[in-house]
Amino acid sequence: MSEIGATDRYRRLGPFWEATVAVLTAAGILLAVNQIFNLRFFVGFVLLENRYLYVLLGLFLALAFIIFPAGSRWTERVPWYDVILFALTLAVCGYFAWNGERMIMEAWEFRAPPAAVALGIILWLLILEGARRTGGLAFALVVLVLSLYPAYAGDLPGPIAGFSLSFEDTIRYQVASVEAILGIPMRVFGSFIIGFILFGLALQFTGGGRFFIDLAMALLGSVRGGTAKVAIVASGLLGMMSGSAVSNVLSTGVVTIPAMKRTGFRPVDAAAIEANASSAGVITPPVMGATAFIMASVLGVPYVEVALAAAIPAFLFYLSLFFQIDAYAAKFGIKGLSRGELPRLGDTLKAGWRYLVAFFALIFMLVYLRQEALAPFYATLILLALAMLRPETRLTPPRLKAALVSAGRILAELVAVLAAVGLIIGALSVTGIAGTFSSDVLRLAGGNILTLLILGAIACLILGTALTITPSYIFLAVVFAPALIKEGLHPMAVHLFILYWAMLSDITPPTALSVVVASNLAGASPFRAMMEAMRFGVVKYFLPFFFVYHPVLVGAISGLVDLLVALGGAILGVGLIAYAIQGYLPMAGRLRPNLVGMLVRGVLVTCGLLLAFPEPITSIVGLGVGAVTYGLVLAAARTGLFTVAPVKPAAASTSPQGLRPSGNPGE
Repeated sequence: MSEIGATDRYRRLGPFWEATVAVLTAAGILLAVNQIFNLRFFVGFVLLENRYLYVLLGLFLALAFIIFPAGSRWTERVPWYDVILFALTLAVCGYFAWNGERMIMEAWEFRAPPAAVALGIILWLLILEGARRTGGLAFALVVLVLSLYPAYAGDLPGPIAGFSLSFEDTIRYQVASVEAILGIPMRVFGSFIIGFILFGLALQFTGGGRFFIDLAMALLGSVRGGTAKVAIVASGLLGMMSGSAVSNVLSTGVVTIPAMKRTGFRPVDAAAIEANASSAGVITPPVMGATAFIMASVLGVPYVEVALAAAIPAFLFYLSLFFQIDAYAAKFGIKGLSRGELPRLGDTLKAGWRYLVAFFALIFMLVYLRQEALAPFYATLILLALAMLRPETRLTPPRLKAALVSAGRILAELVAVLAAVGLIIGALSVTGIAGTFSSDVLRLAGGNILTLLILGAIACLILGTALTITPSYIFLAVVFAPALIKEGLHPMAVHLFILYWAMLSDITPPTALSVVVASNLAGASPFRAMMEAMRFGVVKYFLPFFFVYHPVLVGAISGLVDLLVALGGAILGVGLIAYAIQGYLPMAGRLRPNLVGMLVRGVLVTCGLLLAFPEPITSIVGLGVGAVTYGLVLAAARTGLFTVAPVKPAAASTSPQGLRPSGNPGE
């Protein structure tokens, strides 16, 4: 999270700077369209890939200094030093873009001239400052230390020592190599990410967010705990398009959080539920955010394979959240909204069919035509053309300008973060530390797969406290994933394991940016909301172990029977964990918060975890003990020994603060 709060991350721009952001963003988008579609706008001039990426870097990194203030004192206007940084970024990146062909011919990553080294130092400093403004001080410090790793790698002790370079040679490699600033993150940005960002923004500015919320309300708004279940479905549907946790919270949370509070959910719980539902957009196909595209490049597979592999794990997480909310609502008697307050399904589909058409067009082009780079642009054109049919959804000039400014914000932040991550990759690449570190990890774990997985999970969690999901994933994908794959684990399962644990920074203190935004909307304590977010998202901490041990869940080739057995065990496992965590069992009721009740909950959680292991004996034990325990609870339900009757339903409230449900939802 940035130095300034989540609500003040963007500077409030005047007309001149808004127009500047819109124009430069449009220029970057047109440049990407030219490159991706090979339109050859520049007659007689070869736009090499490094030139293309330097221009994108210059445009959007420069905008980062205009959009993201250096501190909370400079949110109202653009100070003189940010204008200098803006111009300096354009000039330095322009120099490298102009010399793109010479850089390749003369191997500047090893033999760049002194002038290029001097400008490379300036670019390195600009990227560090951009990383600080967009990713926070902790992220910038990590990038600073790791980007200079080659300069001191030879002086470190054995396990973390690497090939050493001088400071000047380090800068040469970082600025000019295709493994550093222009590495996988920036190449993925230039090839894939821009199109999907455009599609998400077109959806937002033509009313798609409202449609998905209305659709979820029409389907689930009246059931038990319906407002929270609406948050799951609406955030999931929107997350498929945007892949951004914070934008999901801001889009759906403004509706779902007040609705949850009104029907009886505490503000902290409403914030926790919305943050969890929104954060899962990163793992929800077809659009999973920047990290998934980088994963596809690291694995060397089409993006659609990553999206298909993530489908079942995403379903299991949303299902677990659904189970927890159902248990919470039953435990505290929280009902849904009346039918009269909800939109009608037929009317909703009639008004929003164009969004479904665009969505299915995107799916068709991704899955059937395998046009990953082109699909979002075509889907955006289809959506905008259909939006022209109704005045309220047309992309008018004011809406177009607002959309370009929003795109500029997102793309500037992504470029600043991805370029900084490129510095980390460059340092690890040139020193050869990744391979030696993997070998050291294998020795430390003694070849035990569970130990390796736990070490990886801990590393992800620690990194997630300082870094956002993309740098956390990339760092561990480079230095840790090879160790797991060497032990025979499925590569896709390993990388999704790392992605899931890196994603936990969205709900785990102290980062938890999506929770911070949701708690602001809910009027709740951010820290208390983070604690509740961890409880509602508890399955997210265990789910990666399910698909690592059962790679059939992520598309590993196997028989249908194996898939059904693994999926059935996973559904039972997440169900046991979800209901036990909330202390409510279907058909039995609410478990008492005493020693017996806590023991039952602990046994059921353990049984749910045992179903994750591939050995038949552990699954059988987990299934058997879980069934017996559940049966005993059902048999004893009438005696009151294990359970009590559900509390009386909370009355609906129209107050802005909502109602606190009877009892203590924290039990």
